[in-house]
Amino acid sequence: MVVRQIQSLLERIYDVPLAQDVAHYLLSDRSALPAEFRTAPTDEQLLVADDCNELAIGLFLEPAVLARLDAANPHLVLNSANLADYWTALEGVSHFVYLAWNAGHDRAVSLHELELQAEVDKYVATALLLCAQDPTRFPVELHRVLFERARVSEALAGDRAGLYRRANHYAARFCRHLGGLLAPAGARARSLATTELRRFYRLTNAMKMRHIECLG
Repeated sequence: MVVRQIQSLLERIYDVPLAQDVAHYLLSDRSALPAEFRTAPTDEQLLVADDCNELAIGLFLEPAVLARLDAANPHLVLNSANLADYWTALEGVSHFVYLAWNAGHDRAVSLHELELQAEVDKYVATALLLCAQDPTRFPVELHRVLFERARVSEALAGDRAGLYRRANHYAARFCRHLGGLLAPAGARARSLATTELRRFYRLTNAMKMRHIECLG
């Protein structure tokens, strides 16, 4: 199942093994969602409830997205035909993994952190998959496609549009730095990138902002 493959990839990148399997938290029936989420015009939603200090999580992914990914698995071939669906699923799984890992360490997570990390995860996971599928080149165009051409939909984001733009802006700056680490071939370059990614993942939101600001 593609969502399990995405979770496994993120766990390996960041060295954050989880006891939870995202497939067990997957929701695919929009009509079964809480009323306030049923009409949201989005293919991905992370649902979180804190009930008596117990965290309940559910990840909704549109069934058509999952069906298309099963028919054209991006972990075998990632291309323009399945990229949008891959990013939709990856964003949801990224939210799930980040929230579950932080909850396991008794750390609160803000919406800004979730969105920032998801944008970074989309860049890193996509770059690594494309490099694995074609080791002869690094996808330098990825940063432009993911960040420079990105537009926040006011209709979807509502009063959170500014938050999403800020997360995208900071993720773009961090991923430009990452691209400089990932692009050179060789084990040393990959080791430097892995160290940077794992360190960044474990920083608090305020520390992430300061780290990115220091990158210039």
